[in-house]
Amino acid sequence: MLREMVVNGLALDPLTKMPIILLKVRDSHDTLPIWIGLHEAQAIAIVLENIEPPRPMTHDLLKNIIEELEARVERIVINDLRDNTYYAYIELWINEVEKRIDSRPSDAIALAIRFNAPIFVDTRLLLKSKQLKLEGEDKSEDEKLREWLRDLKPEDFGKYKM
Repeated sequence: MLREMVVNGLALDPLTKMPIILLKVRDSHDTLPIWIGLHEAQAIAIVLENIEPPRPMTHDLLKNIIEELEARVERIVINDLRDNTYYAYIELWINEVEKRIDSRPSDAIALAIRFNAPIFVDTRLLLKSKQLKLEGEDKSEDEKLREWLRDLKPEDFGKYKM
């Protein structure tokens, strides 16, 4: 079963200072944090902040190519979690034929928000993310991160600064 998600914001992991994209189940308080790279966070932040780059960025270029081919992004689906890595696909329609393109979730999300395409997550992943065991040598730091993620509130999501 799939649940529709919305981008709830970007945050920084307090331990690693790596960006986290926060997806929220539409009409629910359930969230799914996904750690992403700095470049992918920038690609997402540009759209969230309505910034117009002077030249097309990579995801903008991909959007332009898809549109030029008269294709459309129908939706993206985050469908698996293996070894603490999320997997996704982009459902692309071209000439009324569905193509599923393997993608990193961050790239799929960056493209979805450019097309205003819906973002879905397999319900099993929402359950897995709640059970995800964080590994590390310092258990107190792991516990701090767990508490931080558990206590996130919408007002905690300020503007993402690059």
